[in-house]
Amino acid sequence: MEKLCSVAIDGPAGAGKSTLARAAAKRFGFIYVDTGAIYRTVGLGCCRAGVDGSESGQVIALLPSMQIDLRHGGDGVQRMFLNGEDVSGEIRLPEVSRCASQVSAIPEVRAFLMEMQRSLARRNSVVMDGRDIGTVVLPDASVKIFLTADPRERARRRHAELREKGSSVTLDEVLRDMQERDERDSRRAAAPLRAAEDAVVLDTTGLSLEESLERICALIERGLG
Repeated sequence: MEKLCSVAIDGPAGAGKSTLARAAAKRFGFIYVDTGAIYRTVGLGCCRAGVDGSESGQVIALLPSMQIDLRHGGDGVQRMFLNGEDVSGEIRLPEVSRCASQVSAIPEVRAFLMEMQRSLARRNSVVMDGRDIGTVVLPDASVKIFLTADPRERARRRHAELREKGSSVTLDEVLRDMQERDERDSRRAAAPLRAAEDAVVLDTTGLSLEESLERICALIERGLG
């Protein structure tokens, strides 16, 4: 029976986790799991229902009505579905990002989504990215990496992504939202953003995408032996 491997990549918003984790998963032939997209789907469900993400009681009451599915196509790309609808594009909107950060601080939401994430790692070799993968979701992951970069560089990267998608948001707005999210994620009581004790911290400030990918893949190869 093939031995399953798990790679946990954590870090703050805009650190390049999704892009790099997806590329690394493709190189190693693993399944890529973007856990942030799962929380964004909950955030979108709240936005559509008119529920404020900071109102924990209302969010918890809404959870039973949300059918959240994560699917991978033949190209390996992860798609998110909310009540049968593909919402992979809509969950990237800034207002959904803010709500996702709020709902992710609610312990009941994290418990609601935990089994979905862990079951994927039980059935497949995965590269999973998020904010608490190495500390909470997959504490026994084969490899743990904490990815970070200077806040302004992270904001510049995210701003470029949003502009490519047609958003008119300014760099200052992206930076402000990112700093607020960093603060919330680091201070929340439930699974705060932090590097696992046995994680390797990789700062990609000043590195190109290709350089960052090579460093991550080298860390994975070393960790997997």
